[in-house]
Amino acid sequence: MSRKSAATVREARFGHSLDALRCLAQDVLDHARRSGASDCEVDVSEGFGQSVSVRRGEVETIEYNRDKGIGVTVYLGRRKGCASTSDFSPTALRETVGAALSIARQTAEDACAGLPEAALLAGREQGFASLDLYHPWPLSIDAAADLARRCEQAAFAVSPLVTNSEGASVSVQEGQFIAANSLGFMGGYPTSRHYLACSVIAGKGDGMQRDDWYSTARDPRGIASPEAIGDYAARRALSRLAPRRIRTCRAPVLFEAPLAASLVASFVHAASGGSLYRKTSFLMDCLGKRVFPAAMRIDERPHLPGALASSMFDNDGVATRDRTVVAAGELQGYFLSAYTARKLGLQTTGNAGGCHNLIVAPGAEDFPGLIRKMGRGLLVTELLGHGINYVTGDYSRGAAGYWVEGGEIRHAVEEITIAGNLRDMFLDIAAVGNDVLVRGSRQVGSILVGEMRIAAG
Repeated sequence: MSRKSAATVREARFGHSLDALRCLAQDVLDHARRSGASDCEVDVSEGFGQSVSVRRGEVETIEYNRDKGIGVTVYLGRRKGCASTSDFSPTALRETVGAALSIARQTAEDACAGLPEAALLAGREQGFASLDLYHPWPLSIDAAADLARRCEQAAFAVSPLVTNSEGASVSVQEGQFIAANSLGFMGGYPTSRHYLACSVIAGKGDGMQRDDWYSTARDPRGIASPEAIGDYAARRALSRLAPRRIRTCRAPVLFEAPLAASLVASFVHAASGGSLYRKTSFLMDCLGKRVFPAAMRIDERPHLPGALASSMFDNDGVATRDRTVVAAGELQGYFLSAYTARKLGLQTTGNAGGCHNLIVAPGAEDFPGLIRKMGRGLLVTELLGHGINYVTGDYSRGAAGYWVEGGEIRHAVEEITIAGNLRDMFLDIAAVGNDVLVRGSRQVGSILVGEMRIAAG
């Protein structure tokens, strides 16, 4: 879709132009200043969504959502107050600023509270630079239902053992926002994210197994075909039939790419300012130290065009930048907002709100190559529960997947628990695959951990 066409669709999607949102943001800033705030920051946003799900060929749900909101944060010196509203009227904006000020007056002073240093904020050029993040999908309900039916039909066509469906769904999500503060920063842009998903059931009676697959992208042209998604979801469900029990043991564990991203998420959590200043992280005082094998490298690339976690600035308005987080296995930087950086006596890394396109350098092996490299062990394709202690690094999760012998998948397994310690697991990463699957802010292939404890259920 051309830029002109996208702009036309955007105007029809939203009730306000970006210029109108800028005016609302400026009105809030001006009123906060007149009301006595020493500083203020504001976020103005609105969104549109449409989801259609089909089950066994029939439309099951049709959902629309439209939302808008203004979040206001004011400062009275080092005292902070926040309030929000979905009413864009002048009266509501004044009342929201007033509510935030009332909260600030009752809040204790915090020496680390306040806006970022002005020199770190994104400039106008950065704030409005296009990263190709908005691709509207003018999809009718009938067209969406047709895509979902094709997806589900492809799953049923794989085998008569695919006996039921939890449905296929198509989602269109679009939004736009303006962020601003009283130091002169103002930036924002429209965004989109769409997906197509399918979940099916194979087998009968007590032997039934389910699995799913989905594809997501900002540009609908980047979503896999409905036939490919349905076919793969069915094959995943079929491969889980007739699981066998295994004995409790210690063995290598291969985390499939979608789950490998959760390991990276655990690293981000442990290396984030909130965990560090609260002293609830096993990565305390690890800056400059080896936390991964020497071959590991992790980079943050916030400005990749069209990527799912790209941004020219973070939630504080601080300009984002390319950086290396892990080099030769050593931790080179944390994930800090302006507030958490002050708590630690450091400088913000532009990560208020999270990481931006964290890329784990892939190795030479593809997915089958990783299975051969593992030789004997467990391939994990599903994790259950939330058994992670970030203070100690202890890790224990329910899991399901496949047992591997002789470098080949032999049978499905379920109702098992895998356990270890994240500090040890990170250092024991034997390989990272080149089967990178992009579904969010972390881009990584499958990860092979040298050894973990595997307990039968």
